[in-house]
Amino acid sequence: MSEHPIAARWRALGDPGQARALIPYVTAGFPTAATSRDLLRAVAAAGADFVEVGVPFSDPLADGPTIQRTTQAALDQGMTAAGVLDLIREAALAIPIIIMTYLNPVLAYGVDRFVADAHAAGASGLLLTDLPAGADPVIENAVTNSALALIRLIAPTTDDRRLTTALSGATGFVYLISRLGVTGAREQVPPDLEQNLRRVRAATKLPVAVGFGIGTPAQAAAAARHADGVVVGSALMDALAQGGVRAAEQLTRQLAEAVHA
Repeated sequence: MSEHPIAARWRALGDPGQARALIPYVTAGFPTAATSRDLLRAVAAAGADFVEVGVPFSDPLADGPTIQRTTQAALDQGMTAAGVLDLIREAALAIPIIIMTYLNPVLAYGVDRFVADAHAAGASGLLLTDLPAGADPVIENAVTNSALALIRLIAPTTDDRRLTTALSGATGFVYLISRLGVTGAREQVPPDLEQNLRRVRAATKLPVAVGFGIGTPAQAAAAARHADGVVVGSALMDALAQGGVRAAEQLTRQLAEAVHA
């Protein structure tokens, strides 16, 4: 069997503990479906190693003002889960795509059908934001038994005992939330980030990416000193809103240079 696209990408980046990946987040359908497709291609060309594609949902409880705003705008434009898969298919990226979504859109679409259609569209991984590990083994098994990697979210407050359970069945990489609260750019990288990364690495051999609150090249570089990957979402969506695809592509290029350095 051929190597999974996510594993292959990490291997191409370098040895474990030395790989550094930039993972931009894009709200599908913001401000339009066509712009989203163009942005996906632009961030891939600008140095992204993976890309997260967010499925718009009417109750984005984990997201801050920027992602909430872009999500609502996408919903107002008529974006759906099926539309997200169409975007991924049309973008036809050469880098792995991770779908980031709340559970309800997947349930409404049909779990088995969504997993199969997502892979057929070109996705490589799935991150279910509001599905705690172990909460629904049937859904988890539907993902782990498919061609999609099951990306786990880990909070900084997850204790060592829960960490083992939370990482059970995880594949691809682990997404460590850098701080408590919702998504959105902050002024600095949390001082306890290195300590939390050490705890997660002690419980898994998977690469660990960090997200929430990282928005500038300097912050990305600081996070990349310790993490295997850096996720940037709100800052990229703000750049898109203010300056279009060109501005978002420029920020992606700057972030990629900072992370890869």
